[in-house]
Order: sequence, then C-alpha cells, then structure tokens
Amino acid sequence: MGQFSRRKFIFTTGATAASALLINGCRSSKSAKSEGSPSALPAVNVNPADAPEVTTAKLGFIALTDSAPLIIAKEKGYFERYGMKDVEVVKQASWPVTRDNLVLGSGGGGIDGAHILSPMPYLISAGTITKGNKVPMYILARLNLDGQCISVSNDYKDIKLGLDSAPLKDAFSKAKSTGKEIKAAVTFPGGNHDLWMRYWLAAGGINPDKDISTIPVPPPQMVANMKVGNMEAFCVGEPWNAQLVNQGLGFTAFTTGEFWKNHPEKAFSMRADWVDKNPKAAKALLMAVQEAQIWCDKPENKEEMCKIISKREWFKVPAKDIVERAQGKFDYGNGKVVENSPHLMKFWAENASYPFKSHDLWFLTEDIRWGYIPADTDTKKLVDAVNREDLWKEAAKAIGQEAAIPKSTSRGVETFFDGVKFDPADPSAYLKGLKIKKV
Repeated sequence: MGQFSRRKFIFTTGATAASALLINGCRSSKSAKSEGSPSALPAVNVNPADAPEVTTAKLGFIALTDSAPLIIAKEKGYFERYGMKDVEVVKQASWPVTRDNLVLGSGGGGIDGAHILSPMPYLISAGTITKGNKVPMYILARLNLDGQCISVSNDYKDIKLGLDSAPLKDAFSKAKSTGKEIKAAVTFPGGNHDLWMRYWLAAGGINPDKDISTIPVPPPQMVANMKVGNMEAFCVGEPWNAQLVNQGLGFTAFTTGEFWKNHPEKAFSMRADWVDKNPKAAKALLMAVQEAQIWCDKPENKEEMCKIISKREWFKVPAKDIVERAQGKFDYGNGKVVENSPHLMKFWAENASYPFKSHDLWFLTEDIRWGYIPADTDTKKLVDAVNREDLWKEAAKAIGQEAAIPKSTSRGVETFFDGVKFDPADPSAYLKGLKIKKV
C-alpha cells in the first residue's frame, strides 16, 4: 500500500485502542426512538426458557447507509420487541476504531458487535489487523447488497470514465510526470472498498500498488478530502458519493452493482465469545436485525428510513444526500441520470441478508491476491469458523421467513463486469487467471 503524509489529510485512520475508548465514550448513541414507532411493535411472547440471557449489547456502526438495519432496529423498537431492551448502537469514527473497540469488547469499554466490512471479521479472527491478537468473530448476517460507488475528481470529467478504468492510465501518467502523487482513497486495507477499487484499477491495466498510492480515509471524511484535492478518486458507500455530486466536487464513475450485480457488502458481526456465552440474546439480536432489513427494503419506508438515519445522532447529513440513491435514482454528476436503477442498495431482496459462504471465500481470495493474508491460508476452514449461516437460518425460521432460506450456502459462479468469473469451487483457478496481483 502506498505511503501518504498524515499531515496533509484532514482525518487519519490510525486509531489506537485508547482513541477507540475516547470516541466510544463520547459518541455512544442512546437515541430517542422515532415518533410513534416503538409502541406500534408488540412484544413477542417468548417462552421463559428461550428468554435472552442479557438484555443489553453494544453494537457499532459507521455513518453509511448500509448501517440502516441496526439504526432502524433501535429506532423502531425491533431490539426491544425481542427482549433486547437495552441495546446501544454506537457511532464509530472509522473502521480502525471499530476494530479496536471489537478487540476491547464491551467489558473493556468497547463494543460487542458491529456493522462492518465483510472481510474484517476474518482479518480480526486471524490476528492479521490486530498485531497477531486473534479475536474470534462470527458473521451473523449480511446487511446489504450493492449500494457503493467509485467517484472521481472533476479533473477527470473529460475522459468519459465508467466501468473501464483504462483511460485513467495515461491521465495518471501525465499527472505523475509533473511531480504529482496520485492517490485513490478507500476505507480500510483489505476491506470491501479497497477490493472494489483495486479490482477496477487492475482490470484497466493500472497497478494499485505501483502506479498510484491507495490510501485509507474514513467514510465521513471522503468528500472533505476530495474538496481540498487530496485524492483523484475514492470508493465508499452512500451517502458520501451523492454528497460529492450534490456539492459539485466530483462525479460517480459507476455503482458497484454495475461492477458485480447483487454483490455482497457489509456484515453484521459479533465477537464469538459474546455469542457463545449469550446464544439466545444473539438470536434475538439477529431476529431484530432481519426484521429491520425487511422494513428497510420496502419502497414505502425508504423516505422515512433516510430521514431517521440522517439525524444528528446518526449521520448528521441532509436527508436529500441519502434518499434519491436509496430509492434507485442515481445522478452521476456527469450528465448521466438513471431512474429506478436495479443497483440500488438491497437489505432483504435477492437474499441480501443471507451470508453466503461463497461470497466470504471471494473476499478472502482477493485478500490473498493483494498480499493481505498468506497465500497458504486455509480459506475454507476460516470461512467455516467465522460464517454462522446456521444461526441466520434459525433466526429466519423464528420470524416466519423460512421461505427466504437459500438451498445452498454457495450462490454459485459469479461474473464481474469485465467477464471474469469466480467459481467458489475452484478459487485458485480464479486467482491464477488474474494478470495484476501480488501473489
């Protein structure tokens, strides 16, 4: 990963456990629920033998639209409905802060679980991003499909940029010849946005480790850094791409649903020791999140969802920066406007919530590709240890969604925008076929 000057950036992501404690203590959100909604949800009659072992849990989130299920589960009373009346949904400043707080756990002033980049529970479990400190994690659900973008500075508007990144190769070379450092921002090394950015650049013949610097920036700081010229492009979720366009600071090259239709995105993950100690409480949390996902996916709820998550205690952004893309209207900022896009963020439709093991295998294969984890990693063993699709199925049955359970934990062969295919039955063949890689 390219180096960058921390002094030049408005916000950096090198949070320590101490800063995690500080931010966690200052930004814990015990929001008042939205008007009239909690009382509309009757409590579920739970057999005393099935009652949650505890009624509290601390769950982290980053200000991204795909955290909505956790926020809605809190605001609309879904956690309370299943007996988890004391759940806190706690704002995190960056993914390193989320990581550090998960390592601490709520007993150490941190958090028990989080809205998180799908590869991160694996990297934490393996000790890869925790200085060798292996903290076992479970993925309980996927939170969404699609809904991310790669956005680019207005400096590159004239080259008609889209899914093909190749036109940037000459543009970057010319800029570098003047002494300019070329930077593309992602949210966390080895995370979803890093992998989308790297794949896109490499598909166009641009080496993300040699031709540019790939740098980490927290999602809420992307637009501010683009404004002062700190990067040429960034990959992040909403509402930050829409905000960039609304402020006239850049344009969206493509949505990640165009890159890979119905691709997996964030996950709902918890510390394994918390789940193992409190299995009934974990199931209650999962049922609440699943019901919130169903609510979030209904078209008639989109506007209310966006108004809720835009509030000061959650995102602190104008609702207009969230709502249009959440409803499927994409103004790319370069003259292209798409109505009713099939690539809007999905929370429940298309098996969005089910954590397919085949998708986690792709993330780990890409992390091998770029040198984040060793090439000899037993990826199947790691996926089986972290991915708890069995718990997802139990919760889905409990809320009457048995019909939503897929027949297989693999979605099968996946096809990307450039025609490359990933067969989860043979990830090594996929890896061998990629031209630009570290392994």
